[in-house]
Amino acid sequence: MTITRILTGTALVAVSAITLAACAPAGDTPAGDVDATSATSVADFGTFADLEAAAKAEGALNVIALPRDWANYGEILDLFAERYPEITITEASPDASSAEEIQAADNLAGQDTAPDVFDVGLAVALSSTDYFAPYKVQTWDDIPDALKESTGLFVGDYGGYMSVGYDPDAVPAPESLQDLLGADYLGKVAINGDPTQAGAAFAAVGMATVQNDGTLDDFTAGIDFFSELNKAGNFLKIDPTDATIASGETPVVFDWDYLNTGYAASLEGQRNWEVVVFPGTAYAGYYNQAINKDAPHPAAARLWQEFLYSDEVQNLWLKGGARPVRADAMAEAGTIDEELFAALPVVEGETVVPTAEQSEAAGTLLGEKWAAAVQ
Repeated sequence: MTITRILTGTALVAVSAITLAACAPAGDTPAGDVDATSATSVADFGTFADLEAAAKAEGALNVIALPRDWANYGEILDLFAERYPEITITEASPDASSAEEIQAADNLAGQDTAPDVFDVGLAVALSSTDYFAPYKVQTWDDIPDALKESTGLFVGDYGGYMSVGYDPDAVPAPESLQDLLGADYLGKVAINGDPTQAGAAFAAVGMATVQNDGTLDDFTAGIDFFSELNKAGNFLKIDPTDATIASGETPVVFDWDYLNTGYAASLEGQRNWEVVVFPGTAYAGYYNQAINKDAPHPAAARLWQEFLYSDEVQNLWLKGGARPVRADAMAEAGTIDEELFAALPVVEGETVVPTAEQSEAAGTLLGEKWAAAVQ
């Protein structure tokens, strides 16, 4: 069984079944003869060529929190720039968290520098729907219902499994989560961000929860694990990057498998880096795309969404080691990169993905207990 089929075949609560009121787009700035702020599909522009023309007329696209080494975003951004040279891309705060994306939308509201689009974890997506404009891309029907909000306020795009990356020259290979509590890992274990703000860190606590016989209904077991890791002196409060891994500063990192695999590739020849998804229950998740309802460039924002969900870019996620949300439909249609698809590692055992309700409850719990647990 392929990983993509494990993910999309897992019993998920359909986000589309959750009633989330679509936000009425604010603003009334026309793009050509179309009010792009209210467009919910290509049909509202007329044709895809009309959408392209409207976006080119705006001439700009503001993205935020897109590290170039994250799931192949660098190649994706460069391809968009090459295809649409009339549209200048501004890449703001590439290392910002999902929560900081929403803060930027607040702080820059009404300005030309506000983000046009967001890329956020599910917990932040669920708590931020008032910021989003509904939009359904042309490939909407290929996206599993469980991975999209029913009106298109936010839509899953690429995903993976929470993993542990480690330097085999600095620490012994961990075979279980409990190994990380040992003396060999003193001051050496980091997570990617703050779990109250960043999707990857949130998932690290989720993975620790299910690996410690907890359930996604209650993240207490995961919080307790990191509290224990902190008390042992093993928890390293540094956000990992290529640079911290290359320098040996963060020799063990909880992160998505595609990011840990990316570290291994980018640091080849500088630093050995191995990746493990622990046996037992595996934790999977997707990041979501959304359009700022107050986007200063609303047509370009919608063109960007169409671009991300195209066959070409879905295969670029795959090239980055992530699981594209349209993978199953593309495999059936024969449009997926079969070599890359077949190269995805198979994860044995049960896979879990938090539902919308579980993510909301976990976010609340983390807000109440995380800081005290790791202080």
